[in-house]
Amino acid sequence: MKDNVGGECTAQTKAKLTELNRLEKRRSDVDSLFTRMYEDRAADRITERNFTMLLEKYQAEQQQLEIRIQDLKAELSHAEKWLAIVEKYATPTELTAELLNALIDKILVHEAEVGPDGIRQQEVEIFYRFIGRLDGQSLSRSSIPDPVSLPV
Repeated sequence: MKDNVGGECTAQTKAKLTELNRLEKRRSDVDSLFTRMYEDRAADRITERNFTMLLEKYQAEQQQLEIRIQDLKAELSHAEKWLAIVEKYATPTELTAELLNALIDKILVHEAEVGPDGIRQQEVEIFYRFIGRLDGQSLSRSSIPDPVSLPV
């Protein structure tokens, strides 16, 4: 389980770290642009109108960058917590309540459908703690035979 789920989580984490680095660099660039813009205005190299227009544009971009950076940091924090839990329970010998409570947030069991071949199929979705449902991790359409009634 660790290799599959942990590997996918690691790839997602790397992508988020790359995006976070890119956004932090852009935030630094925008801060430098602000400094140069104020210097240009103080030296009368740009008009008041252009200064105001640029000020509004860069302030809006700064706000968007800050929001996205905070979101990414929160997501990465959740990923770190998830990886710590996965490492702790990497090689379970049995399925225990403690293990399920540590790894699983919720399990959705959808209504069963009986196909034309008489096989009952039911979709089960697993939502992991801190990271939610992983793409491709839904146990969709797992076959479960119809229950058999036994005489009493």
